[in-house]
Amino acid sequence: MHKPKVFVSDYVHPSLLTRLTEVGYDLDYLPNISYKQFLAIIKNYQGFVINSKIKMNRAAIDKLDSTLFIARLGSGLDIIDLEAAAEKNIAVHSAPEGNRNAVAEHAVGMLLSLFNNLRTAHNSVLDFSWERELNRGTEIEGKTIGIIGYGNTGSAFASKWAGWDVNVLVYDKYESGFADSDSYITECDLETLLTKSDVISIHLQLTDETEMMVNDAFLSKMKKNSVLINTSRGKIVDTAALHRALRSGHLSGCCLDVLEIERMNQLNNATKTLYNSLFNMNNVILSPHIAGWTHKSLEKIANVLADKIINKP
Repeated sequence: MHKPKVFVSDYVHPSLLTRLTEVGYDLDYLPNISYKQFLAIIKNYQGFVINSKIKMNRAAIDKLDSTLFIARLGSGLDIIDLEAAAEKNIAVHSAPEGNRNAVAEHAVGMLLSLFNNLRTAHNSVLDFSWERELNRGTEIEGKTIGIIGYGNTGSAFASKWAGWDVNVLVYDKYESGFADSDSYITECDLETLLTKSDVISIHLQLTDETEMMVNDAFLSKMKKNSVLINTSRGKIVDTAALHRALRSGHLSGCCLDVLEIERMNQLNNATKTLYNSLFNMNNVILSPHIAGWTHKSLEKIANVLADKIINKP
């Protein structure tokens, strides 16, 4: 019997390779392949395990004849044309269950770092300066945490606040009723969340609807001196609008694990100038899209995808 041939494009935990091989898949593990090289051999495979460097857009999917599945190493499905895949009856798998805890922990860590001035405090000590009063922190106790999107990462982030003395507001356009089981949260509309929250954390997929959702109008409705956290997708936030809100003092800070443009070698001069100004603000905490990028999440993602592929290829 012909074994389904599967292309794996990125570094993965070996458990994924082992488990798929054990049930009969024939794997080509090519983590160093270029996108151009990939397109030249795409027709050879019945399954794909991909990450962000491989875009399964309509042009790529149109080349496929007998594909069973496309599996995403992670949660974001914006690199896959879901409509094109559905037209060819190709199953699409992702693994948000694998990195949701990592994202939640990272977001909490970024917020604690911001509120406790760890960026400036760390740098002052490195300069042999013992600045205590200038680095006096802010406590989270009694504050209102707003969460937009209550899927895997949004609910995981909410769960981290269960034992804290905070108010948790949640808005999800397409889901409701989750406060029935999670007594420590309160469901509300977007307007209420924006005006009442001291901290707003974004947990959304990138879609036509959410792209540039956090713009001037959105930010102007946020509570004065509030904080924005984004660990989802960079293009959900208009960077220039965020920069204006920070410079004006309307927002007191932000935590960004993702950026509108993340390939630093592709920035034009205007964007580089904007980023440089943003990066030099002491009330901005940054990380290079690593919120879900832990040693444990690498293994979890592999096993979640293996389960989905094996149980429903």
